[in-house]
Amino acid sequence: QVHLVESGGGLVQPGGSLRLSCAATGRTLSNYAMAWFRQAAGKEREFVVAIGWNGGVYYGDSFTGRFTISRDNAKNSVYLQMNSLKPEDTAVYYCAAGGVVVGEAKYYDYWGQGTQVTVSS
Repeated sequence: QVHLVESGGGLVQPGGSLRLSCAATGRTLSNYAMAWFRQAAGKEREFVVAIGWNGGVYYGDSFTGRFTISRDNAKNSVYLQMNSLKPEDTAVYYCAAGGVVVGEAKYYDYWGQGTQVTVSS
């Protein structure tokens, strides 16, 4: 069993940056594909980006350039650096672990509780 805990969310002004972290306990993340999803109020969960065990990255539509995923297997953690944030980036951001690097939530077995990101002036 993998337990994921996200942190780093908060309130940021448009154009600002945030770095989200996802720490895992229970098992090593080194063999898992890791991903970030987000869900805005009243909308469906949306795929942001995923990273494979070997570092290969797969971005969801419209997320290249501003968002960057990274992982530190020694710290059993994955990160999401978000730059040039916009009000439409406001959402709960979730970390997920699974067996393959894909953009569909159903392929991820473990989920964190989410961290709120609010972009507003």
